[in-house]
Amino acid sequence: HKNCEKLMPLIHLPVQSGSNKVLQEMNRKHSIEEYLKVIEKVKKAKPNIEFSSDFIIGYPGETHRDFEKTIDLMNNVKFINSFSFIYSARPGTPAYHLSNIKHEDAKKRLLTFQKIAEKIKAKFRNNLINKISRVLFENKTKNENKYFGRDEYFNSVIVKSNVNLIGKIKNIRVLEINQNTLFGEAVLNFNQKDYAA
Repeated sequence: HKNCEKLMPLIHLPVQSGSNKVLQEMNRKHSIEEYLKVIEKVKKAKPNIEFSSDFIIGYPGETHRDFEKTIDLMNNVKFINSFSFIYSARPGTPAYHLSNIKHEDAKKRLLTFQKIAEKIKAKFRNNLINKISRVLFENKTKNENKYFGRDEYFNSVIVKSNVNLIGKIKNIRVLEINQNTLFGEAVLNFNQKDYAA
């Protein structure tokens, strides 16, 4: 990541929980301390790098304190994207026979976690407004001269253009955002300080 320009400044690094106790019970091979060391090491090599992750909420035996540790991890790392789910027992797995926590408690925890995750994601995206992002365009939307692509952080981007952008990488000034998409315009000249990364 330090020397290879082909690598985008986003790593999906699944963690599952912020609690070492829960990780151990899941039979994961990492601790939170080891996980944070990896993030610190990569950020040192590439300061503009961001992270996304996966979380399982309400794993059997997860206490409220374990859940708070997961929230602490989210607030500490500030994952720009996360995929979070309530634990569901899978037949044939060792965890299938464990006692589940109350579904209502797990659901409340998931909603709390997702609100915090969404705030962090929204703050990151809001900081992209009026900045320049490099976007690789994948296809054209139906019935309009608009093109869909993704920036270096895997955000969806839509740009209006009379020129075919499919397969091209363009510098885009982000003008506005909604919950899932950035909207912008292609730019030719810009100051390096305007660059999002």
